[in-house]
Amino acid sequence: MTSYLWRKYADYLYTKWEKNILWTMVDPYRRPKSFKPLVAIYTAAFYTGVVGAAITEQLYKEKYWEDHPGQEVPLMMPKFYKGPWRVYRGEAIQTDK
Repeated sequence: MTSYLWRKYADYLYTKWEKNILWTMVDPYRRPKSFKPLVAIYTAAFYTGVVGAAITEQLYKEKYWEDHPGQEVPLMMPKFYKGPWRVYRGEAIQTDK
């Protein structure tokens, strides 16, 4: 029984080594991994951000209209950008400086 187990173990190690050599030789000729899942994730993340920004802006407008009915809503400051920003049509909101 012991010699049987040792023989099985030796066969396992040999086939393991054989598989390793074989796949090391074949690996450069494999097809490249698909970019489809990555593109799908990036597209979903982009549109999630777009929808989130639209919802945020709509909530800002509704809150402003509740406090100032009938007035024009000023531009909303960017949430995650603290640097200088230009507005070509309309007036920019005064920064807290």
